Amino acid sequence: MSHMDSQTQNTSLQRLQNVEKRVVKVLELAGGVMEEFANPAGPRKEFINNHCREFMQLIKDIQVTLRDEIKSACEYRPFEKCDYSSRIANEICLKKMEYIASQLDGMKETVDKYQDTE
Repeated sequence: MSHMDSQTQNTSLQRLQNVEKRVVKVLELAGGVMEEFANPAGPRKEFINNHCREFMQLIKDIQVTLRDEIKSACEYRPFEKCDYSSRIANEICLKKMEYIASQLDGMKETVDKYQDTE
């Protein structure tokens, strides 16, 4: 493996690890909104709006990163000359990313609808 290849893989891994952190943050924000809806005094509009705004921004960031990763994984085939299992692992990872990206689209639409009803 050339120096460039390992470097490309490292930065790709770092980007995906950052995405993972942002996905956790997105879930925390969603959890915060759920808790706020359960607030006995009634949900605070400002709190929910801020959480939703941050949620949407994170979703966009995650989507952009995932789409870039999907694109570069499609263009850059480090496993061409590798054994079958590495290549399959790469394909599976790609499919997972595509699936997550589609799930995020759904979440984003739901929040968009909620904000439109405001």
